[in-house]
Amino acid sequence: MTVEKLKQLHLTAASVRKLIIETVHYANAGHVGGPLSAADMLVALYFELMNIKPEQPNWEDRDRFVLSKGHSALALYSVMALRGYLPEEELKTFDTIDSRLQAHPDMNVLPGLDMSTGSLGQGISAAVGMALAAKLQGKSYTTYCMVGDGEIQEGQVWEAADVAYRYGLDNLIVLMDYNKLQQYGWEAKDKSRERPVQNPERKWEAFGWNVITIDGHNFEDIIRACRLAQAHTGTPTVVVAETVKGKGVSFMENAYLWHSKVPTDQELERAVNEISAGGLS
Repeated sequence: MTVEKLKQLHLTAASVRKLIIETVHYANAGHVGGPLSAADMLVALYFELMNIKPEQPNWEDRDRFVLSKGHSALALYSVMALRGYLPEEELKTFDTIDSRLQAHPDMNVLPGLDMSTGSLGQGISAAVGMALAAKLQGKSYTTYCMVGDGEIQEGQVWEAADVAYRYGLDNLIVLMDYNKLQQYGWEAKDKSRERPVQNPERKWEAFGWNVITIDGHNFEDIIRACRLAQAHTGTPTVVVAETVKGKGVSFMENAYLWHSKVPTDQELERAVNEISAGGLS
């Protein structure tokens, strides 16, 4: 990857993070921490990895993407806006009545969404179905799915993982946003939250998956891992992405209260300034 391309990805990710914070502030509602941890991976997918045509959102041979952790929809909407699927100005309608941008993705109202999600644990099953359909139809598209580390506590995730291995779905790539923090969970001795899952690599390996662990905020890592996954044959791949919840804003990072919280005017200004500085570094 060229230095210029890498710089552009960083600037795009900074723009996405600002849109997330600004939109939550404007709408007076929305999730923050999870969208910020997922932003870099979504930018890598939509601006470098996925074979898509924003001007033809229903193109039959497009790569598919399922945001199984649907509460992070605002990150996806922001990326899609910058990629040309919708006007950036439309983000101001987020979570309002009759908006195409609901709190969780609705494929029936926004072209470019491949699946409606929000009930945690269910999105990966839909992604398995898409990957299996491609195999049966002789299609070459890749299906990507992002899951959360809290989400994989759901048994349905592992049922889907088992089926994906059984049918050899090497055209399925799951990205696990391992930010190690969920809004609700077990309280640690220091009053923080315990990790939702320990040693996730071993769990995926137990179901026969190819496992790659990366820094989920490093674009070179993300792209390299997905290219390796694309080349892998015989089994599905999971990319366990080590991330930071609230990434890019110091007072939001690793703070579970920012899972879903509206910033004040002062917090908005500080967050945008930090994000801008980080995107240029």
